[in-house]
Amino acid sequence: MSHIRNFIIFSHIDHGKSTLADRFLDLTNTIPKEKMRSQFLDMMDLEREKGITIKMQPVRMRFGKYILNLIDTPGHVDFNYEVSRSLAAVEGGILLVDGTKGIQAQTLANLDLARKENLIVISAVNKIDLAHADVEGTKKEIAELLKIPKKEVFAISAKQGTNTKDLLEQVIKKIPSPTGNPDKPLKALIFDSKYDSYKGVITYVRLFDGRVKTGDKVYLIQAGIEAQVREVGYFTPELKPCDELKVGEIGYIATGIKDTTRVKMGETITQSKTREIKPFPGYKEPKPMVFASIYPENPDDFEVLKDALNKLKLNDASLTFNRETKEFLGRGFQCGFLGSLHAEIICERLKREFNLDLIISTPSVIYIMVDKKNREKPIFSASDWPDPSYIQEIREPWMRLEVITPVDYLGGVLEILKHLKAKHVETKYFSREKSLLIYEVALRKIIVGFFDQLKGVSQGFASMNYEALGYRVGDLVKLDILIAGRKEDVFSKIVDREGAFKEGKKIVSKLKEILPPQLFTVPIQAAISGKIIARETIKARRRDVTAPLYGGDVTRKRKLLERQKKGKKKLKEKGVVHIPSKVFLEMFKS
Repeated sequence: MSHIRNFIIFSHIDHGKSTLADRFLDLTNTIPKEKMRSQFLDMMDLEREKGITIKMQPVRMRFGKYILNLIDTPGHVDFNYEVSRSLAAVEGGILLVDGTKGIQAQTLANLDLARKENLIVISAVNKIDLAHADVEGTKKEIAELLKIPKKEVFAISAKQGTNTKDLLEQVIKKIPSPTGNPDKPLKALIFDSKYDSYKGVITYVRLFDGRVKTGDKVYLIQAGIEAQVREVGYFTPELKPCDELKVGEIGYIATGIKDTTRVKMGETITQSKTREIKPFPGYKEPKPMVFASIYPENPDDFEVLKDALNKLKLNDASLTFNRETKEFLGRGFQCGFLGSLHAEIICERLKREFNLDLIISTPSVIYIMVDKKNREKPIFSASDWPDPSYIQEIREPWMRLEVITPVDYLGGVLEILKHLKAKHVETKYFSREKSLLIYEVALRKIIVGFFDQLKGVSQGFASMNYEALGYRVGDLVKLDILIAGRKEDVFSKIVDREGAFKEGKKIVSKLKEILPPQLFTVPIQAAISGKIIARETIKARRRDVTAPLYGGDVTRKRKLLERQKKGKKKLKEKGVVHIPSKVFLEMFKS
């Protein structure tokens, strides 16, 4: 065990974690040169397309006589539960900061998580090869944050490999080797898992005591189920079988369990004959921040969607879902996510990995309705909104929002926050060039679009993090959307009474752009309690019924046009607008 080091790389999004992991893979010759590609540990196509890490990814490397188990982690706030889970499996980590941007919001949030786990933290400034990198200024920021001498902060270029070998050697020197007893009964922590149709649930584990090999009978304490080990191994980063996993190592156990709902993150695995050992306390359950309803476009795909969500839940513990039924849509699921990016990624994975065509409602947060008898009822979506006569008050979740921005962009950031009607709490200064703004804001105002606005106004330099404060009373109403006179609950929203007209106009205008025209005129309306507050009209798709005519009297044309007019009138009265799934997805993204 003295030759094992378990560590993670953590930072804000786009600060170079995956690129640094690439250099470590090069240094340790873990991946053959002909197979190496940039961001190698980003295994999903989605990660490579978006240029971000979504899933934590472990890999075992050999450096001299040392075995190095690295876990590459995401940096976006929506995936910080991935970071929190990986911290429990390691003894230390590298805090990476972009030299062109300095300390950002998620840097602080991830560092706080690492400190709670009492990890050894080694710090490094990345991208020193860029001309506009402020290496000394960033070093000073990190030194003040960690309360260490500035000379202890590494200056590296993950892209070019500058000083990355020195950093890896420092990991071996500073991060302690794992502890535990190989002769004690097996005690392993599940920090991630995935499903394989042949091997069942494959659990990603860190062994704190004992050992495990293929054929052993193991017991999952919290789930209370027994399984026979089909295979054990480690990550290269692909799964590589081995004879045995021992204390202190990070690897995988193929359990053969087919029921994906039984295996939980934070679960403790031991041997069947030693069931009485004290289990790990488990992970803190993540609280969903954003809710959206997901329905299969083909009602026959409901069971496929259910199975897909269970398999994704196994791989992403922060996803929650409950069955629901809606008129016109049939059976589906109300899903909870940690943020709007998390929601978008899950929906995209359902489409790509399980070939599902989906209908997705507009994302919303969970509200609390207090009725006239002082009874509380949760409201997950606009379709749950009761008759206004029953409502005494509506409460909504508020967040503590932290925004770090260079002073040069402070004016634009403040303008966005003013537009959100956020409440200013405090302003702090890291240096003369950078400010930390602390605000309180309703969650519904920042779940969609705010992050993009912030990046746009600051040219990508500002960053954000948020945490829950609790529920507060709000002046909210339900905004109904009607298409061709029929109420479409999937487009309905819960909005501020004051901003209802603006929001209604925005939704009907967007729908006018993306809804395909019909053979009849389609009105799109926004209404509150039956009162129309905004309207757009999609003109009928024109068909030239007179095209086949050649010559003859003009009355022939008039007769055909009159017949067409009557037909369109009948269609308008009886016609139903079929809304393609891409319209729902486009509305969701907007």
